[in-house]
Amino acid sequence: MHEAEALKFCEKWLTAWTGNRPEKLIEFYANHAFYRDPAKPHGIQGHDQIRPYFQKLLERNPEWVWTASKVFPTKDGFILKWKAEIPVGTRVIVEEGMDVVEVMFDKIVHNEVYFDQTNWLEAIREDKWI
Repeated sequence: MHEAEALKFCEKWLTAWTGNRPEKLIEFYANHAFYRDPAKPHGIQGHDQIRPYFQKLLERNPEWVWTASKVFPTKDGFILKWKAEIPVGTRVIVEEGMDVVEVMFDKIVHNEVYFDQTNWLEAIREDKWI
């Protein structure tokens, strides 16, 4: 995937992470996609597992905003450096991280999310969010 193509994909995909629209977000993922993030360290596979996870995650974080900082194209997709602004109570936590994304036929088939969640976890504990 070329850099311009990856950035265009990211603009649409990252926008779908905001606003509690799990059905819009799941459209970016192939039916058999694999997804992993710090809360799901062993990963989950397929819409039947990913959809309920996204529903819960987006319901808890309807106002967060994700933006692409840098994209590194790979043979099968791209590596994305991102920034997330996550409202927690009266504060906004800014996190930075990266995703490894593989795309086939304009759908994500593999997505791994990596970031240090220390600040976010501290903020949500202080605000009794969890």
